[in-house]
Formats: sequence, structure tokens, C-alpha cells
Amino acid sequence: MSLRVILAEDAVLLREGLVGLLQRFGHETLAVVGDADALVEAVHRDRPDLVITDVRMPPSNGDDGLRAAVALRETYAGLPVLVLSQYVERSHALQLHDSCNGAAVDYLLKEQVGAIADFMAELDRVAAGGTVVDPEVIHQLVKLHPDPLRRLSAREKEVLSLMAEGRSDANLATHLFISEAAINKHIGSTFNKLDLPVCTDGHRRVLAVLAFLRA
Repeated sequence: MSLRVILAEDAVLLREGLVGLLQRFGHETLAVVGDADALVEAVHRDRPDLVITDVRMPPSNGDDGLRAAVALRETYAGLPVLVLSQYVERSHALQLHDSCNGAAVDYLLKEQVGAIADFMAELDRVAAGGTVVDPEVIHQLVKLHPDPLRRLSAREKEVLSLMAEGRSDANLATHLFISEAAINKHIGSTFNKLDLPVCTDGHRRVLAVLAFLRA
């Protein structure tokens, strides 16, 4: 399937290489930009099928690209985003994976790209609504003790495994034939046993699922 892509990357050589790669696999590059402001403007204008963006870029040369991606997914729910970076920026990476229940998103480290075919397969998967999480990104996002699930009860593990499927609390309650209040109790206990700090609030669910996937 041919995709309409917007590419945000301030490194010229990598940018041109990605444009050529996309063209080679039959995808159309709607816009190629080198800063976060231009990325936002291009998405508003062209409504792409997929955004590929770096994290660090102008105007501040901080995590502008990632922050722009998070904001765009708030405006355009489900906008597929593939973040391609040299490092993991924790807070906004969590926000990205937390948006739209984590659907249609990937955070990939450039150094982890080992094969062109695998990279393009990930791109297609994200554009189709799938979620791809680089194992190294998980390792850096989830700072928990080894085998974090060993402290969970059988029921808590069952609830967590269903959470990893993207089920809502109501769906969990229906599936397990228990009340939503009981589900909330199990989830709260899981968060505590995984040592997930309250300050992560909206991201505790994402961290718990990442811990499950890592284990």
C-alpha cells in the first residue's frame, strides 16, 4: 500500500536517504521539513497517512520533534507517528505511547535499525494502526527491578495481560466477570507492586504494560 508521508529530520544526509528509501518502496513524500514548527504546519496542510520525525530538532534543538508529534496526535486522533531518534526522551515518549491508547505509534532508535526490510515493515505496521516498541526503548523507559511481575498475584497478572491487549476497565470487568471497582483495585495494587510512582499518573498504565511486555 502506498503511503502519503511527511518527514521531519534536520540532518540533510539522513533526510535525503529516507526520501529515497520511501520512494523506492512506492511511498509518496508530501513534505520534507527540518524543524518542528514546519512539521506541524505541514500536517495541518497535507493530512498525511504517516509522520516520521526525529526527536531533537529546531527551533530549540531540544525534544521539539517529539513534542510536536504528541501535540499532533492530540489534534488528529490516531495519526500514525514513527519517531526515529538517537536517544530516548522519557517524559514525552511516555505521552506519545499513552496517546490514542498507544495505537499507530513507534519509537525506534536509529542505531537499532539493522535491516531496511524490517524498518519498512515497521513503517507499514504503524501506518495500519499497529504499535511497535523498540526493546531498547522499553529498557530505558521502564526502570524496574528484574522480573518485575514476580510480585503480582495470578489475578493481577491476568488483568495486566488483558490491559496489554488495550482493553478498557469496563471490558476487563465484563471479561473477568467481576465489578469495575474490583478491576480498579487490582490495577492499583499492580501499580504499587511494580513501584510505579504516582507522579507518572496518566502514564502508569503505559509503564505497567511496557513492564509486562518486557518481562
